[in-house]
Amino acid sequence: MKTYKNLYPKLCSYKNIRKAFMKARKNKTSKFYVKLFQENLEENLQEIKRELESQTYQPFPLKKFVIRDPKTRVIRKSIFKDRVVHHAIVIILEPLYEKVFIFDSYANRLGKGTLAALDRFSSFKRKVTKNGRLVKNAFDNNSVVGYVLKADIKHFFDSVDHNMIMHLLEKKVKDAKLMKLIYKIIKNYDDPDRGMPLGNMTSQFFANVYLNCLDYFVKHKLKMKYYLRYVDDFIILHESKEKLEECKDKISKYLRHLRLKLHPDKSKIFSLYKGVTLLGFKEFYHYRLVRKRNIRYFKKRFIKLKIRYKEGEIGSTDFLNSLEGWFGYVMWGNTYKLRKKVARQIARFASNNKMEIKRSLYHVAKLDIRTREGGGRTEKK
Repeated sequence: MKTYKNLYPKLCSYKNIRKAFMKARKNKTSKFYVKLFQENLEENLQEIKRELESQTYQPFPLKKFVIRDPKTRVIRKSIFKDRVVHHAIVIILEPLYEKVFIFDSYANRLGKGTLAALDRFSSFKRKVTKNGRLVKNAFDNNSVVGYVLKADIKHFFDSVDHNMIMHLLEKKVKDAKLMKLIYKIIKNYDDPDRGMPLGNMTSQFFANVYLNCLDYFVKHKLKMKYYLRYVDDFIILHESKEKLEECKDKISKYLRHLRLKLHPDKSKIFSLYKGVTLLGFKEFYHYRLVRKRNIRYFKKRFIKLKIRYKEGEIGSTDFLNSLEGWFGYVMWGNTYKLRKKVARQIARFASNNKMEIKRSLYHVAKLDIRTREGGGRTEKK
């Protein structure tokens, strides 16, 4: 394995720190802490540079809070200054590890992401089912052959072993100063021996480093062609249920070496025709639906947005922008009727409250009125 030295000067460079700041503030320019940091931007960036160069930088204690999106998660949040440092580290390490990460790892990587993972799954299911070959006595055209192992690592971020992640990083990174900085960040956690904060950029990157061993084991040792992973969730497709049961047992044993366990309730093998829950959608052979849980979550969020608008907490622009993100996501499923229904509700609310409707809502409505799905995409009527 190729190793790298003398990375720390690149990390400390003003160019790298400013680039890290730009990444850290992306989609957050309206946040008060970003505005506060920008008031003395040059001074703050130079302060980070001095602290890193002198190795006196110390991360602030994490702020803890709970979110429900829709499942309950404990988020530990770093202050903005620390987030700039996290991005500075990832900017340096990311190009080194992109060369060794497998193609089918989709979380927190340039050119990957949710939609790429969904498209890859669609490709896999066509290959495993031999272009939609049906089971005997099929009851509809989604009753295809083949099986899927859908697995989840139990409490992954809380279980990451600090010594193990440092050991994995040291295999490639031979820069003592950089490793000392990474150690400070990893140890900035409730438990002194294990766990990483879910919300940190470094945690997302280190997760891929940590589970890259699993990726290699599945792809090269178990020889599973149709495997993809998104953070700690992974899927394997195969025509044989027995083969997947064998893989599940071997993966469970392998994870012990990483101090991890498969989630007993979320790691199951089932027929492809039953549909596969993946990244907020339920995938069948011929169509893709939004999960009912996600629809319930959106309805609650929509109600809260309407209340906030009526009480004057947010304006029409923020109201519509908050909804556009959801439309932009669900349009990748077969959701024409759902989007049309919601668009009408938005238009009705806007009309009743004399909300000024400009391009934002027109764009949302246009998606629903003039388009329909075609295999998860939109096409003109």
